[in-house]
Amino acid sequence: MFSELAIEIVLLLAVAAFFAGFVDSIAGGGGLITVPALMLAGFSPVQALGTNKLQGLFGTASATMAYASKGHVDLRAQLPSAGLAFLGAVAGAALATILPAEMLRAALPVMLVAIALYFAFKPNMDDLDRTRRITPSLFGLVVPPLVGFYDGLFGPGAGSFYMLAFVALAGYGVLKATAHTKLLNLASNLGGFAFFAAAGVVSWQVGLLMGVCGFLGARLGASLAMKKGAKLIKPLLVFTCVALALRLLID
Repeated sequence: MFSELAIEIVLLLAVAAFFAGFVDSIAGGGGLITVPALMLAGFSPVQALGTNKLQGLFGTASATMAYASKGHVDLRAQLPSAGLAFLGAVAGAALATILPAEMLRAALPVMLVAIALYFAFKPNMDDLDRTRRITPSLFGLVVPPLVGFYDGLFGPGAGSFYMLAFVALAGYGVLKATAHTKLLNLASNLGGFAFFAAAGVVSWQVGLLMGVCGFLGARLGASLAMKKGAKLIKPLLVFTCVALALRLLID
């Protein structure tokens, strides 16, 4: 399909992927930009979702590497959780045609607004770690596969759900939660992508082009997030949740 697209459309997709990678590396919600751009380019909904999973891998991988290189996340310690997020996403994607996704679509805006309110008004929302509410082992067994399952089944807002869990349950500061969210998001993106690729609904050329641009955008976003911390992450996360909720309500 790449050769059938006008150069203006290709440039639009490239720019959209760059900004999506930038936003996603800080607050999540990059699909809010790329999925509509792909559909405007003429992709069917399922092709847009599949291709978006491919291009999203580059951005989440870029952000994960940036955070890990600065010591904000221990990749080896998080691998079991990432594996469970991957398996959850595969299961979610496999069941996407069976379960009533419209129920999720109706409930998701309410959940996203609730997350936005939580981060907007919760006191002491900074980069300092707080008291854990559940043990690390229980967190790893429950949160990654559940959010990964949702990411494979439906997708929008998965990064926000990871963030909420790390802050509210694991007691992480905002920057540390963001760094750990990117690794799990990468794993669940990979799981969803594996299913969509097997189903043959991924445009590889477009996805790879967008992926390179998303990689660059994510590296810039992660660098800024590490410099500014909660002062940048918190407002952008609140804005992204509200914007995604409005987008879903409009749809």
